[in-house]
Amino acid sequence: MTTAPSSAAPAPVSPQRILEMSWSFAATRVLTTALELEMFRHVAQGKGTPDAIAKAAGTNPRATRILCDALVGLGLLARDTAEGPLRNPPDVDLFLVPGKPSYVGEFVVFHSKVIDEHWRGLTEIVRTGRPHVAVDRPEEGQALWHQLVDALFPVGFAAAKVVGQELARRHPGRAVRLLDVAAGSGVWGLGAATANPSIRVTALDLPGTLEHTRRFVERTGLASRVDYLAGDLRDLDFGERRFEAATLGHICHSEGEGGSKRLFEKLARALVPGGTIVIADFVPDANRRGPLVPLLFGVNMLVNTSEGDVFTFPQYAAWLSEAGFSDVGSLEAPAPSPLIVATRR
Repeated sequence: MTTAPSSAAPAPVSPQRILEMSWSFAATRVLTTALELEMFRHVAQGKGTPDAIAKAAGTNPRATRILCDALVGLGLLARDTAEGPLRNPPDVDLFLVPGKPSYVGEFVVFHSKVIDEHWRGLTEIVRTGRPHVAVDRPEEGQALWHQLVDALFPVGFAAAKVVGQELARRHPGRAVRLLDVAAGSGVWGLGAATANPSIRVTALDLPGTLEHTRRFVERTGLASRVDYLAGDLRDLDFGERRFEAATLGHICHSEGEGGSKRLFEKLARALVPGGTIVIADFVPDANRRGPLVPLLFGVNMLVNTSEGDVFTFPQYAAWLSEAGFSDVGSLEAPAPSPLIVATRR
């Protein structure tokens, strides 16, 4: 006996996805307000009801209850019943409770305020191809960078420790001189050095930015293992065969294709044969169909830089090979995308 084909009509096309997207701004604002009121800290301390949170935060009880409902809907707070105690999900507890080394709340608040303001001009930027402020130019971008640099340290530290472990595997039993290019807070060099006692870091950045680096060097107790190299990465001579390793921590996206290629060539000269380059960045898949965060970050580079973009693994592999690197591969780490590693031929 055969079954007749189903005559059920296809599901109607719904605007739900589009309407949810139109409310995306609200999720960011709810999260930012919760961070500014330190709500996740209060929950971590056992304030499990909106009234208890309101009392601890000095906020209006009704408004706090409504905000808590939204946080539950977003998955940023959890509870089992409508009247059940609130708790922080594991990722919120790790990354959004102030005082923890992994806290990224400062970066989230910066992102929702300063970066959001830059994006308001996106339509005109797409028309012209020119950003309102090109933060990749030191004369335009230093004020913004000074606001951002410290907040980035906890964002990259866990992945930087993976870099240190990988360098220990690749260079066993040997001292590793590591050049941290555009070091910023110093997170990539310091995280690597924390995980690998054989690493000595040279932090390279503009003189003003190195003041931020020095503060984090002192906090991590690594002053005896860090040297400083002041200058603009685009003009500075990195030397020849001076280092066993180099890190480019979220630098290529702001340098663009031409600037990244020039950096790879300079680093090929600066590394010893067999040396390791590690690149951390937002990397979309080869077809540029996802993941979403790297693709959106590409738009962020359109908004904030003159030449910036995001690049695929095949692009990185080709450019690194042209510059003198081989064995280009990826390394899983707690980062937005896998790290890219290659060996100086």
